[in-house]
Amino acid sequence: MKKLTIISLFGLAAIDSVPAAPTENTTENRVKTTFQTSREWRPTIDNRADAAMIYGVGGNPSDRSRRVSFEERVRSWRDRGYVAHFMTGIAWGEYQDYFTGRWDGRPHLDEGQVQLSGDTIWHGHMVPYIVPTENFLKYIKEKHVKRVIDAGIDAIFMEEPEFWARGGYGEAFKREWKKYYGFDWRPQHESPENTYLANKLKYHLYYNALNEVFTYAKEYGRSKGMDVKCYVPTHSLVNYSQWMIVSPEASLASLPCVDGYIAQVWTGTSREPNYFDGKRKERVFETAFLEYGSMESMTAPTGRKMFFLTDPIEDWPRDWADYKKNYQATFTAQLLYPNIADYEIMPWPERIYEGLYRTSPDSDRRERIPRRYSTQMQVMINALNDMPLSDNRVTGSQGIAVLMANSLMFQRFPTHAGYEDPQLSNFYGLALPLLKRGVPVRTVHMENLGYGGALAGVKTLLMTYSNMKPSEAEAHVHLAEWVKAGGTLIYCGRDDDPFQSVQEWWNSGGNRYASPSAHLFELLGVAVSPDEGEYGCGKGAVYVIRSDPKEFVLSGGGDGKLIETVALMYENRAKAGGLNFKNSFYLARGAYDLAAVLDEGVSDEPYVIRGNLIDLFDPKLTVYRSKNILPGEQGFFLNVDRLKNRQTPRVVASASRIYDGRTTKNGYSFTAKSPVETTNVSRVLLPRKPVSVSVNREQKFDAAAWDAGTSTYLLEFENSPEGVEVEFKW
Repeated sequence: MKKLTIISLFGLAAIDSVPAAPTENTTENRVKTTFQTSREWRPTIDNRADAAMIYGVGGNPSDRSRRVSFEERVRSWRDRGYVAHFMTGIAWGEYQDYFTGRWDGRPHLDEGQVQLSGDTIWHGHMVPYIVPTENFLKYIKEKHVKRVIDAGIDAIFMEEPEFWARGGYGEAFKREWKKYYGFDWRPQHESPENTYLANKLKYHLYYNALNEVFTYAKEYGRSKGMDVKCYVPTHSLVNYSQWMIVSPEASLASLPCVDGYIAQVWTGTSREPNYFDGKRKERVFETAFLEYGSMESMTAPTGRKMFFLTDPIEDWPRDWADYKKNYQATFTAQLLYPNIADYEIMPWPERIYEGLYRTSPDSDRRERIPRRYSTQMQVMINALNDMPLSDNRVTGSQGIAVLMANSLMFQRFPTHAGYEDPQLSNFYGLALPLLKRGVPVRTVHMENLGYGGALAGVKTLLMTYSNMKPSEAEAHVHLAEWVKAGGTLIYCGRDDDPFQSVQEWWNSGGNRYASPSAHLFELLGVAVSPDEGEYGCGKGAVYVIRSDPKEFVLSGGGDGKLIETVALMYENRAKAGGLNFKNSFYLARGAYDLAAVLDEGVSDEPYVIRGNLIDLFDPKLTVYRSKNILPGEQGFFLNVDRLKNRQTPRVVASASRIYDGRTTKNGYSFTAKSPVETTNVSRVLLPRKPVSVSVNREQKFDAAAWDAGTSTYLLEFENSPEGVEVEFKW
């Protein structure tokens, strides 16, 4: 589970502009890039994002080094020009004074999440995962949030509202059960009904917790003349469902006190194995693509802010080559969503720049981040400072989506009546057969169907109730209206999992439906338990497949029926054009080119990108006229041919952040800043070949560094957070 996290805010910057230095400490300046750290400023971690999220009033539970006070940490980053924000955990944190009784004189270790064995679920030493009681929320508000706002912080990030599905056996949870339901606690392992009730309560507890804490933060901020913004850094619904964790997810977007989210997607979440074509394996790019997509679709109809996170390493100790490969996969996946342009560029720079990790998978030798990798990483994160929004779309047949619901998290643990859903295969069974054929499948959140834009652009929607259930009947009303207006729906499922009969709205309060789908089918005007086949519905149509989606991926070649049905509904019923299959995704985003080529796809052909290309995954910023991307690989390029104002000198790719760009009749100069003990490589666009290049007033001109095709000069020097002065003359 992720031990540390971050964000980003700033407005859209053009690719051909010089990034400005961070300014005033106010969220109103719209930070575009950010990161989280539990440390004070140090030259080794000065990554030059717009904002630093200072973690924890008492630091981070994973960081046992010498502590510096919260106010000192905030001041150290502000003094270096950063906007200072605050992040801490809502389900775990450095809250030992609460649990040991130092805060209110009473110990509260009984408020940890407890599993069936009676053991508390721990995040670290004396750091339990928490049942968020009223008293704990009072402590968070008074001891942490108030102090943070008093320090002048106007953006608060409460991360990872998490209740483990295997938890729910402790005394605190039993008390909350009685308070919420009005009857005594029931062990969740004894029936599907109890499991569903337990997980609905876990969901409510953290929904309420964030509502309480954020409402207090905004009210206290207003009392001091501050407009405090509140954000939730959270894993995706895909990941929480797969990892068997319950979290409020989409419902938070409807709370007026929630201003946005950070999509906590990284190698650790995306490398969780899944099934496709009968094979269980890691599919990092594909999983990341679906994770980021579920986070974007969760907030898009609500207009809430979304920051995308990637991590150059991950929580588990592995080797540097593994980190690099998977970082490229997740980084590309996030950039294939052109409606998101704000980023948490990294969590915990202290562990990225200063941590020791294996040099190879079969070696115990450990070293700090290799110079080649730190250079590449800094080129990538500095590109995020300029990453534009785009109206372009990823290549592939558009308008196919998979329906999701928060209740995906409710049925994962424990199992009942022998019904299994290995590795969340009932979800991946709908998504991967299309994604692996080059279809950029979307996700739609059932909780958002009441928003007008939730199904905008969707031609064919796939759904199942084998792994989730609708929380209210109103969702079916919206679905039926959409189908009758011309949408095409594919419903997959045998409707025989043990959660079909839990006491819910479809079988209580006057309703007597044997399954929730029966209510939907009735609204669609077909039999309440239709046989497999196609049914007309107004201007649209529904196709019922009486197979659980997991059957499409758990065996080799098992997805034939699904693909055949999607093609029928998309091409012939929705009239959406041909359903085209390929093995790649491509997106032109401003002057950037992004490509990903799928293995296990429809072919082993490489994807070829052409132009005057600067390879941003190459720490030497090599220039190519064409580049082949092979199956299982991704590419990230700056296409110089699409740069505007080609005669205007500027740094177009760099492992430093660029400040104070100055152009004269015969020259161009700037200041470059980046962490110490890292190497800068930059490509500088110039109107003509220079005759002089100086770095900190020392001549460095090299005629071989000039590339006439791109009109760029390749520059390399050692970085400094104090700034390196560069000057060109021609």
